Amino acid sequence: MFYAISWFISFTLMALWSLACWGLYTVAAWAVSSAGVLTDGTHAIGTIFIPEWLRGWIPPELAREFEALIAPAGPMIAAAIETVPALSGAVTVVGWAIWGLGAMTLVALAIGAHALISLLKRRGVSAGTSRAAVLR
Repeated sequence: MFYAISWFISFTLMALWSLACWGLYTVAAWAVSSAGVLTDGTHAIGTIFIPEWLRGWIPPELAREFEALIAPAGPMIAAAIETVPALSGAVTVVGWAIWGLGAMTLVALAIGAHALISLLKRRGVSAGTSRAAVLR
C-alpha cells in the first residue's frame, strides 16, 4: 500500500511540476514575443527616471544625482529591449531544460522513496518475533 501511495504522490508532484513549468513558459514566451512592442517607446527612457509621487519625498539634489547616474544606461536598455524578441527560441530550450532537471529530480526522489519503503519493510518486525527482541 505504501508503494502505491508514494508513487501516487510522485505522479501528482510530476503533474504539478509540469503544469507550473508550462504556465511559466507560456508567460515567458508571451513576454518575450511582445517585448518588440516596447521598442517604439524607448525614446521615453531618458525623460523620466523617478516617478512624480516619489519626487515629493526625496531631495531635488538626490533626484538629479540619481538621474545623472542612470542616464548612461538608457541606450543599453533600449538595445536590450530591441534584442529580446530574438531570444524567443532560447526560452523554449531553457524551459525544456528546467522541466527536465525537475522531472529527473522528482523521478529520483520517487525511486528513493520506493527503495526506502522496501528497506523499511525488510527491516520491519516480522510476525514471529516480539517487539522486545527487535529492540535489543
